[in-house]
Amino acid sequence: VQLQASGGGLVQAGGSLRLSCAASGFTLAAYAIGWFRQAPGKVREGVSCMTWSGGSTYLADSVKGRFTISRDNAKNTVYLQMHSLKPEDTAVYYCAVPNSHHWYSGSCVESGMGYWGKGTLVTVSS
Repeated sequence: VQLQASGGGLVQAGGSLRLSCAASGFTLAAYAIGWFRQAPGKVREGVSCMTWSGGSTYLADSVKGRFTISRDNAKNTVYLQMHSLKPEDTAVYYCAVPNSHHWYSGSCVESGMGYWGKGTLVTVSS
């Protein structure tokens, strides 16, 4: 199981970025997926999660109306579209899936995830 996040970079406040999380070694369509972030000096937090069917999604209050999670099963890839970025969005962003397919803890939390990709850094300048 491998996950590779990409798409981070430096952007001005108000700008947009799209993060990608490419999966290899397993079928991402069978797994719930989560995006998490860790800002300097802070704990890692759940940003957005989606069930395997896409029927249920979670967005943290801090990103509602600005971020969107989506998945392209044909490409075995999940995306996090980020608009209206703010300096407080600066963090390393990670994608993750649970240990088991067709399982979701019901909460977008670290303990519900078992496999993690390496993060991608998003820096938003003011």
